Amino acid sequence: MLSLFKKKLDARYGETQIANEKQRMLKQGKGFLLAVFRTLLIVGLSYIILGPFIGIVANSFFSNADQYSPMVYIIPQTPTLERYDLAILRMDYWNTMKNMLIYVGALTVIQVFVCSMVGYGFARHNFPFKKILFACVIIMIVIPSHTVMLPLYTTFQNFNPFGLTAMLRAGNTNLLGGSLPMVIMSVLGTGLRAGLYIYIFNQFFRGLPKEIEEAAEIDGAGAFYTYARIMMPNAKPSIITVAIFSIVWQYNDTFFSNLFMISPDIVISKKITSLGANIANIDRVMDPSIQMLYVYAGIVLVIIPVIILYVLLQKQFIEGVERSGIVG
Repeated sequence: MLSLFKKKLDARYGETQIANEKQRMLKQGKGFLLAVFRTLLIVGLSYIILGPFIGIVANSFFSNADQYSPMVYIIPQTPTLERYDLAILRMDYWNTMKNMLIYVGALTVIQVFVCSMVGYGFARHNFPFKKILFACVIIMIVIPSHTVMLPLYTTFQNFNPFGLTAMLRAGNTNLLGGSLPMVIMSVLGTGLRAGLYIYIFNQFFRGLPKEIEEAAEIDGAGAFYTYARIMMPNAKPSIITVAIFSIVWQYNDTFFSNLFMISPDIVISKKITSLGANIANIDRVMDPSIQMLYVYAGIVLVIIPVIILYVLLQKQFIEGVERSGIVG
């Protein structure tokens, strides 16, 4: 009797062990397939995103012989820096980059200050038509810029706010051809992607404890002092996130720079569009395939500052995105 019970127990134990082993192997198989799928997906996306960029960088070092040789694909046989030397010269690279950094830096500072103030107001204060005005902020995010390009163009072509310009100058003022329209839009909280920045700050300030403001109010701090000296130091993650977004988007912007006809000496991305023609007319490089090598070198030169910015601020940027209310 005892031996029969032991046999049944061993049989059940063996079946349980086999079932557990099958379940373990099934989980391992699913994990392996998931890992393979994830790897293929990452490799595919990396190829789609990085493939053209790698090709541009490689072609920017091609010599004429490499360009005409059917044996050369990615790695040049006789690499040269001639493309970069001429691209820097024809783009007036260093002077234009200096102007671009001043332009982008000024707009970034204005947007961080204005959008943080507006976001703080929406998050912490109650005022008439608050929901309607915040709905307008959301509309700024979702409406394409092309839908308002004509009103923006006509507004700054005949700039006359409240009739003051006409009163002082006896006529409207044309602000096109300079960076002043972008400055005015940024100051008024309607600059490039300003709606998104206001939303980011609003989400962050809503997550801070109200006890901070209550303690400051007890100590006699006013609304602006509380915002500038207490809330803003706590909003560093959002400030970093908005600053990086603003720098990159302003740096790469061609829509508003073309709409307001901002000088190419300020917006370096506009230099790329005329680089091939300048090299053809000035340096008599008439072969379109060789012209493109200089254009590729110009593209790399324009991209380098953005890559440097990302490398230096990668950690702070990721932390800022996680804590600023964009995700979650």
